[in-house]
Amino acid sequence: MATGETGFSDVAYDLISVQYHALKAGHDYGQYVRDAENAGHQEIAEFFRKVMAEDSERAAECHRYLTELSKADDAGPAAR
Repeated sequence: MATGETGFSDVAYDLISVQYHALKAGHDYGQYVRDAENAGHQEIAEFFRKVMAEDSERAAECHRYLTELSKADDAGPAAR
């Protein structure tokens, strides 16, 4: 399994990247919800809540996979 320059396997790096972006987006979506609510667009606010929940689930799923990789010693030498 390739580890590139990070010391993590490509798969672990990819999961970390997806997790980071999902968490970052989830943080930003809170502002989007407030913006929509302040503008009186409850349906749009609900859409942003749904997107935020989906990213939260995505980040949690990445976490589960990363935990599995680290137990299987497949995450690369930096994960040890």
